[in-house]
Amino acid sequence: MRRSIYHRSVPYLFLLPFIAFFFVFMAYPIVFSLMLCFGKYKSASFTFTGIGNFSFVLSDPLFFKALFNTFLMMVIQVPVQTALALILASLLNVKKLKGKGIMRMVVFMPVLLDAVSYSIVFGMFFNYENGIVNNVIRLLGGDGLQWLNLGWLAKTVLIIAITWRWTGYNTVIMLSGLQNIPEDLYEAASIDGAGRIRQFFAITVPGLKQVLIFAVILSVNGMLQLFTEPYLLTGGGPVNETLTIVQYLYKKGFKSFDFGVASAGSYILVLIIAALTFLQIKVTKEDKGR
Repeated sequence: MRRSIYHRSVPYLFLLPFIAFFFVFMAYPIVFSLMLCFGKYKSASFTFTGIGNFSFVLSDPLFFKALFNTFLMMVIQVPVQTALALILASLLNVKKLKGKGIMRMVVFMPVLLDAVSYSIVFGMFFNYENGIVNNVIRLLGGDGLQWLNLGWLAKTVLIIAITWRWTGYNTVIMLSGLQNIPEDLYEAASIDGAGRIRQFFAITVPGLKQVLIFAVILSVNGMLQLFTEPYLLTGGGPVNETLTIVQYLYKKGFKSFDFGVASAGSYILVLIIAALTFLQIKVTKEDKGR
């Protein structure tokens, strides 16, 4: 009897560290942050305020400024990154291409770099005084640009940096999808007289539709949670032109110490991400049903 009880309890003993980790570092913070949404926590005392924190966030012009900045960069960066990844994946999938293994590794390598390190490097590249980009512009007879001190230029630098880092990740995803498209389709299209470009749009793109949607979902979620690059490169400036939603939450929580507002804003962000993800998944299911 004791042996039977022992054998039954062994699996739970192995699960115990994970369960403890889950409750301490995941479940408890979620419940505590949800509680903070409906009150203010100061000097170890909690004051219930109802939906006051949500009302503050949804009436704060700075929140909508951060929301606009995030969505603007997202609607530019995601299509550009997806298109580049698709082109690179198609090129790396060519059978006769030599050194494919090395080229795939080079394309994927930026993903392995630490976000802080590469953000600092990009900051040096686009530095006004002695950055490589401005030095090249001056050599060509032009004037250096205030890349990180003008709103639209700062957004451009952020889009370039994020695209450079994550294009390789999406390339690998699409490359795996390309390898599942039957070669017979391309051979039949060639016999019918279809060129490479027509094959790309008639076979490759439709065959990768589900993979493309998956890659877009990942990219959209990543952009909505953007923090490190704007924090290190621009600090949200100039004049909040590159302030993102997560930066807004960070400032409210760790600069103003208004954790109730920060928690309410974070749950609004979660709802936005969930709504967009649901919409994209619904489009995917409808497409499968046709």
